[in-house]
Amino acid sequence: MRHLKYKGYTGSIEYSKDDGLLFGKVVGLRSLLSYEGLTGQELETNFKSVIDAYLQDCEETGVNPEKPFKGSFNVRIPSDLHRDAAIKAMEMNISLNSFVSESIRARLLAFQNRPASSKQ
Repeated sequence: MRHLKYKGYTGSIEYSKDDGLLFGKVVGLRSLLSYEGLTGQELETNFKSVIDAYLQDCEETGVNPEKPFKGSFNVRIPSDLHRDAAIKAMEMNISLNSFVSESIRARLLAFQNRPASSKQ
């Protein structure tokens, strides 16, 4: 397992050799939600507790909780790549958003099918 999932949130898993401790943070949010544990089970329990506490705090304060990975992000690319992608999308009669989405999906599938030793 490379990450934790709970209630639509994803958390990282890292190890601190200096502290002999597992730790992580919830990814895809502006807010910093972190957790730690001495064992994998403790890490997962603390991850879930952080999410539950965050959601409860949001409810008590009347704030909408952040939605991780809402499906919108800005990407800065060279202008010639932008132009070529936009032209290819037009030729395919699809939007640039669809072209980029399909391209990312294809790259992820190709990456998932590569041997673990060659993934970067």
